[in-house]
Amino acid sequence: MRNFTYKTLEDLRQSAERLGATHVRLEPGREEVKQALARKVALRSFTLGNSLATHPMEGCDATLDGRPDELTWRRYERFAAGGVKLIWFEATAICQEGRVNPRQVWINRDTVSDFARLHDRMLAVHLERWGGADDLLIPLQLTHSGRYSHPRRIIAYHNPLIDRKTATPADYPVITDDELERLEDQYVEAAGLALEAGFRAIDLKVTHGYLLSELMGAKTREGRYGDSLANRTRFMRNVLGKIRASFGGRLILCMRLGCFDSIPYERDPETGIGRPVGHPIPYPWGFGVDPNDPLREDLSEVKQAVAWFQQWGIQLLNVSAGSPYYNPHIGRPFEKPDEGNYEPPEHPLLGVDRHFRIAGELQRAFPDLPMVGTGYSWLQKYAINAGARNVADGNIRIMGLGRGVLAYPDYAADALEKGELDELRVCKTLTYCTYLMRGKNHPLGQFPTGCPPFDKDVYGPIMKQAREAKRQAGDS
Repeated sequence: MRNFTYKTLEDLRQSAERLGATHVRLEPGREEVKQALARKVALRSFTLGNSLATHPMEGCDATLDGRPDELTWRRYERFAAGGVKLIWFEATAICQEGRVNPRQVWINRDTVSDFARLHDRMLAVHLERWGGADDLLIPLQLTHSGRYSHPRRIIAYHNPLIDRKTATPADYPVITDDELERLEDQYVEAAGLALEAGFRAIDLKVTHGYLLSELMGAKTREGRYGDSLANRTRFMRNVLGKIRASFGGRLILCMRLGCFDSIPYERDPETGIGRPVGHPIPYPWGFGVDPNDPLREDLSEVKQAVAWFQQWGIQLLNVSAGSPYYNPHIGRPFEKPDEGNYEPPEHPLLGVDRHFRIAGELQRAFPDLPMVGTGYSWLQKYAINAGARNVADGNIRIMGLGRGVLAYPDYAADALEKGELDELRVCKTLTYCTYLMRGKNHPLGQFPTGCPPFDKDVYGPIMKQAREAKRQAGDS
């Protein structure tokens, strides 16, 4: 079903009003859009040159030993020239066992020089295009993929609904407290390598169901890293403390935080629409979830955690939600699902509204902690109108685009110079990038991902290869 049918900003505004998407507000004036998004953003120890960001978008195109490869370089050169002042570098594994696929970037002693050369190149490209790079920040996102690690999953606790979705046996071993404690030091080592490579900031990835995100919802886990919120945030507290102790103030500490896990969804075999799987009430798992209605957020624990994270040194928070593996419509409202997945169970504008509602409540609760907002791509050419209004109203400090930047890497230049985006270049949220990301029938075990519709010369042939490989796999 096609939902995005808006010809004008007023059409979109009226639709939001009819649906009750009251947090989707739009700035109509081009000059006002430019002014809001051009605002500088002061962190505790750095000032960003504007209020626009690129979210961490994995390209699945590294070498098998984790080095940024040709397509990785191309993507980040395009981002560096695009005009945003916050380029959130994609999820980078801190160990081999934590990689989500065999082509995920991985920073280690052997690859650190490659990261350094890419970082230098990004600064040089940005300097050449924009005349300066002192106000550009590139946080390196550090991650362990946990339950989604390849080839062996590593889980923080058993949620039977997610276990069923991921075919995880009920007796599958859970990572021990001692193993987690040793893993903390691997995060600190990776942070030191990021600093050596020239990065001024690192990010702890605590979202999308990966290991640290799963720890946040591990209410039924026993031991030092489970049950109470203090225990479930222990890993982050320890890592942030060790990084500060090791490197002082040389690294700006950031976090991308999943603030609403919700629950797994499944495809209704008759309608194709997503529906929540059967679940107990009260719901005993997850983070940011109302236990009496897990389809709704409850931000009480989230606010306490954010207060602690800020106390422990976080200067910049990127607000996210959901998991692409078991409820993709929560994290990234879409027009068309990736092949075989469910159709959205709600109008995508309601998903956008949820993002804005959660981020707005958190930003207003912590006005001195700059936050990056998510959920804009589905709005297509009107994304910057919503972003500008959220920035102007104090509901967020920075507007971020993820999928949209794969299609339109220089969207910020048009936003800042024209106050509008080119309708012929904006992402239509047709999920081709996710199709490629899920493609495993590649000689290297993973197809690289990008935007086939708007980056045809590079990713069009890759899309054809992925479809042919899937067809042949189905025929065999």
